[in-house]
Formats: sequence, C-alpha cells, structure tokens
Amino acid sequence: MELKSSNPVFGKTFEGSALHTGYGQSMTISGTVNKAGILLILVALSAAWVWNQFFETREMASVSGYMMLGAFGGFIAAMVTIFKKEWAAVTAPVYALLEGLFLGGFSAYMELRFPGIAIEAVALTFGTCICLLLAYRSGMIRATEKFTLGIVAATGGIALVYVASMLLGFFHIQIPGIFGSGPVGILFSLVVVVIAALNLILDFSMIEEGAYRGAPKYMEWYSAFGLMVTLVWLYLEMVRLLSKLRDDRR
Repeated sequence: MELKSSNPVFGKTFEGSALHTGYGQSMTISGTVNKAGILLILVALSAAWVWNQFFETREMASVSGYMMLGAFGGFIAAMVTIFKKEWAAVTAPVYALLEGLFLGGFSAYMELRFPGIAIEAVALTFGTCICLLLAYRSGMIRATEKFTLGIVAATGGIALVYVASMLLGFFHIQIPGIFGSGPVGILFSLVVVVIAALNLILDFSMIEEGAYRGAPKYMEWYSAFGLMVTLVWLYLEMVRLLSKLRDDRR
C-alpha cells in the first residue's frame, strides 16, 4: 500500500520505488529528528525576537511589517521547498526563520489579549506531538488506508472552509458561528485541532517510510520541514481554540 499524507508537503513524496537507493547517503529517522530540532530552534529564535519587539511598544504597528514578511516570505519559501526538495537544506531553515517572524508577532498579540495563552498553546502542541508519537511507536495508532483517507478528506474539508471564508470576507460575508466564541465556534476549533493533531500520525508514517525506502539524504531536511508545517498549523489552531475558551464575550 502506498501511504499518502494530507500534509501537502508529503503528498506523493515517497510514491513509487525510484528513490535513489544506493546513491550516496540515505535518509534516517534520527537525522530527520535532528534537523527538525534545528528548525524548531530557528523558529523560536526569530519568534522571540519579534515577541520582544512587540512588548517594547505593545503596538501591532511595531511588528506588523515583520509579520507580513514572515507570512508571505514563509509561504514563498514553503512553495520553493515543496517544488525543489533538493534545496530543502537551505529553504527549510529560511522557512523556519520567516515563519518565526509571523508566529512571534501573532503570539505576542494574543498574549496581550489573553495572558498566558502562548505558553499554554506551546505546551499543548508539544504535549500532543509527544503523546501521538508514543502512541504511534507503540502501535496503538497506525496510518492505515482508511485512517489516512479519513484524515485527508477531513483536512481537505477544513481547507475548503477556510478558503471559502476568506473569499466571502472580501464581500463582508461571514460564515455564521464557526469563527465565533460560542459553542459552535468552540466545537469547530476542537474538531480542527483534532484533525491537525492526527496529521502528525501521517507525518510520522511518511518519515518512517522514507527512511525504510532509503530516500536521499536531503529528504531529512524536507521531511523535517513537512513536520514543521503540521506543528505550526497545530499551534495556531491551539491558540485559536484557547482564545475562544477564554473570550469573555461568550
């Protein structure tokens, strides 16, 4: 069975058998973990810098430029990485630094509104990641074909909702309920958090498959980048859920 991840980074990365086996060093799980750690450090460094910039003034204007650079620059770096996997050793760290700029500003703003929310979201994100990794390694959760198809379909549905919401926003139309802090909005965010978290299982499976098949060494950087994309999404959804739970306007 060919496993497919709903993470666009991993979509068809390991399909087929022509994976450079025997040509130079091969991808390993430990190597991927090390590179994921490097990317996390880079994200944390740039995020901390923007965080400090924001709290010096407590004005969004002081970091809005960095956030725009991080959002659009990170998107471009991600697209380059996806289409030029061989460049991942360079483009993945660039993506991490740029994404940190956006996350730092976003987190600082949310922290100002809801004190303590950033550390709570970070703890929940990594706690979820560790728990799912342990469950995956123990065999409690496996990326079976039905499991994979279900997560792919759910992730696609969420993406369509977000795209539709963005397009409707241009006409000042909002999808009722799901982005509010009422019961419907909280339930929606909870579902999205669960789907984002389960994407980690697919990512773990794809990384394991790449190492098993002897993917080329640069795929360690690419796979670490793919895992980072899922973690960033999960963190943002955690912040969104926590903010709804703590919103006094409910």
